[in-house]
Amino acid sequence: MTSPRIREIPLTGAGSGPYGITIGPDGACWLTLAGSGGVVRLDADGTVRTYRDDPAESRPLIITTGPDGALWYTRSGDDHLGRITVDGATSSVALPAGTAPCGLAVGPDDALWYAGMGDDTVGRVTVDGAVSTFPLPVAKGFPSMLAAGPDGALWLTLNQANAIARVAVDGQVTLHPLPTGAAGPVGITLGGDGALWFVEIAAGQLGRITPDGSISEIPLPDRAARPHAIVADPAGGCWFTEWGANRIGHVDASGRITAHDLPTPHSEPHGLTVAPDHSVWIALETGAAAHLTPDPAGVRRRRE
Repeated sequence: MTSPRIREIPLTGAGSGPYGITIGPDGACWLTLAGSGGVVRLDADGTVRTYRDDPAESRPLIITTGPDGALWYTRSGDDHLGRITVDGATSSVALPAGTAPCGLAVGPDDALWYAGMGDDTVGRVTVDGAVSTFPLPVAKGFPSMLAAGPDGALWLTLNQANAIARVAVDGQVTLHPLPTGAAGPVGITLGGDGALWFVEIAAGQLGRITPDGSISEIPLPDRAARPHAIVADPAGGCWFTEWGANRIGHVDASGRITAHDLPTPHSEPHGLTVAPDHSVWIALETGAAAHLTPDPAGVRRRRE
């Protein structure tokens, strides 16, 4: 088996801070610019288009495709959700002051749900801009990322409360403390096995929680790697960024972990997404995107 091929594509100038990334309904990569405000569209041919209608201090973080076919993203610096269509038309929805939204996901109710890391809330926003907020039963928990689960609820990491929260669409919250103290959970994703997989940035571990609340943890070979974001792959495993080690990691369905160095040192990998061709795109906060193409022989074996 050969190693994946990784190439990097420059996007923007220093300080722009690419952070979140997703594949849009147009097949292009869309990235948030946490440092400068705005978003970037990266076409398959390498064409880069930058949209900076947002204030420079808006600090956009996580981006996803909404139920209306537009791209939605959190603006943690000015308490908004941003919205941009694939042809570049922008708008936004104001959230309560102090929300500082971080994670964003589409819920089973076809609304957008965000993690309010500034005010310990979870919020729900419809595509026509109606906002509802639900308080979390913990103070200064620093709610970070969230994902829709297989059980009709949202699952949320509480970075400073060291827990995973299950949030029903009516706002009812159930907390699940982590076995490892001060683990610092951040990214979370629905895995192909029906469980939620998450990363523990402070403990250097991966975690897995089933809908009934059972939690298991997998220590990384490099406990100082500071895993940050995680996304499921089509083969039943997950890809994750190792922000502190400048690597992209992978865990397969059996729990085996591999890791791959990025070409440029200190590139600060944050968000990542899996494309329809099973390749992986990563946002590098130093101003680029990385494209990881898995070993074709391995992809063929997984498809068989």
